[in-house]
Amino acid sequence: MPTNHTSWGTPMPLSERPLPSHTGSRRIPWESLPRPVKAGIENVLGGTVTAATSQRGGFSDGLAVRLELSDGRRAFAKAVDTVAATAVGAFHRREGAVSAALPPGVPVPRLLGSYDDGEWVALVFEDIEGTLPAQPWRESELERVLAALTDLSGRLTPAPRLPTALPAPRLGGWERLVNHPRALAKLTEIAPGTARELEKHLSLEARLGEATAGETLTHGDLYPFNVLLADDRVVVVDWPHAWIGPAYADVVMLLGSVALSGINPEPYAARHPLLTGVDPEAVDVLISAQAGFLLAAACSMDSTGDPRLEGMMTGLGLASLRWLSVRR
Repeated sequence: MPTNHTSWGTPMPLSERPLPSHTGSRRIPWESLPRPVKAGIENVLGGTVTAATSQRGGFSDGLAVRLELSDGRRAFAKAVDTVAATAVGAFHRREGAVSAALPPGVPVPRLLGSYDDGEWVALVFEDIEGTLPAQPWRESELERVLAALTDLSGRLTPAPRLPTALPAPRLGGWERLVNHPRALAKLTEIAPGTARELEKHLSLEARLGEATAGETLTHGDLYPFNVLLADDRVVVVDWPHAWIGPAYADVVMLLGSVALSGINPEPYAARHPLLTGVDPEAVDVLISAQAGFLLAAACSMDSTGDPRLEGMMTGLGLASLRWLSVRR
């Protein structure tokens, strides 16, 4: 089975390099939190924080920190100023609602509580002793995560009842690109072949409604930086983009990152139980729609955007298109 880029055609372009080891560039430290927010987090935990370690990875503004309490307990907290980062604040509130409603036994961090004063929002989770999957992917870790997704989808089908409305899936963007001259010009610069094939992707995007029908609660942002490998389980973190769709949607999304590692995702897709018997065209629709979302977002960023986020989206989008070209 192919496990490196030399066994899968030509080497990857520079725009398709593996995910950067340090993705977040706009974290704030624990020491910079307003005193009431710190107190709110400590009230959730029922203890005093004695040490705080900011976490690398992720792309959202705000706090992401592992905490140690005076009694030796540990926790993980994230927080954001919703005035300065309105969208991230909405994500945090939605993630809190989704996490609180997930059924027992689902391999996710347990939500311990939250703090929301109308301006700052903080979520406090159990601390997970684990590591991010290596990038480029190692075959043993990839197999472990793909197997865990089968179990995860089983536990979340049918989708649990949630106290919050879920957003539309973060899929599709080709039509937006067509109607955005500056973004289209940027796409033409970084991926001229893709720009010439827009009609194909618009045709696939027209089928997105039927391709996203289903009854499984999917993560909706399942990339390696949202997976932790613990000793006894694979834990999926960060659930603000969850949506209800087909059981295989997260597998397709994760395999896009496999393509970014220079590995042909197709052998893994061909034998994954969640993709057995699935209409290949429906999978193609999801791959194209994922690439469309990523590239539309990346090509629409202005000079104030996070360059690491733009680079990640561009690399993942182009890698997904590379996989799609192999399939078609």
